[in-house]
Amino acid sequence: MPSLKDVKSKIGGVKKTSQITRAMNMVAAAKLRGAQTRMEDFRPYAEQFNTAMRNLSAGTGGANFPLMEVREVRAVELVVVTSDRGLCGSFNSNILRMAEKTIARLEGEGKKVSLVCVGKKSRNHFRRSGKVRQSYPDIMGTFQMFNARTIAQDTAGNFLSGECDEVRVIYGRFHSVGVQKPEQFELLPVKPPASTGEDAGGQAASQAVYIYEPSQEEIMEVLLPMYLNVMVYHAMLEVSASEHAARMTAMDNATRACNDMIDNLTLVYNKTRQAGITGELMDIVGGAEALKG
Repeated sequence: MPSLKDVKSKIGGVKKTSQITRAMNMVAAAKLRGAQTRMEDFRPYAEQFNTAMRNLSAGTGGANFPLMEVREVRAVELVVVTSDRGLCGSFNSNILRMAEKTIARLEGEGKKVSLVCVGKKSRNHFRRSGKVRQSYPDIMGTFQMFNARTIAQDTAGNFLSGECDEVRVIYGRFHSVGVQKPEQFELLPVKPPASTGEDAGGQAASQAVYIYEPSQEEIMEVLLPMYLNVMVYHAMLEVSASEHAARMTAMDNATRACNDMIDNLTLVYNKTRQAGITGELMDIVGGAEALKG
């Protein structure tokens, strides 16, 4: 049985750990409010921008726009967005696992894969793989739209040069404070919406005819680069909110585990102290009996 001093020392250490995890939980909760507000304010804009761009692209055919060029896919670039910091449960691991499965599937199909790692966790995970073309660590804590623009321009340049035929973004989407799931979407080439096989009425409603001023081509020239910026920034906002939510949950679980450990150690401490007192009483009684004899 451990000594009282050892058990008391362990209780003190676990209490200090509990104080740290509780503080980290509170910090994550405070940061989550701001990150979630930014993400929720931007999400409708990004989704409507995506819908508008794909509908707009349906009327142009994409022949005059290199960013809409659909070609045989021989090389794929994955933009993997994770956080810079850990201590957020399995959030980053789930994103990296999806990226690894996607890489394995694409390489199994005979396609070349390159990576753009956004966030320190993805950079550290893949840096020895030999597939990282570009990395952007230490930006997820304070990123702005210009960071997303830099990443979007880099990937677009690689696509236009013919180094890759398709660009996908893998990130963690925020569903709720308790649920964050890895997802991916195709960034390039920009494609019109696929036919869903709806009835004629549904098709007519979803493919209404619009009059554009200026022409669709002129609008597309301006909006295509902006579209890439918006979609990359959207993924970064989702990851930021998801990171703080996952860390808040992880630190809450850690605090509860510390409290359970303190209760168990306190029980051991009391049992050890009681055993010591019982032993001392036995020694006293034995000594008294020996004196009587």
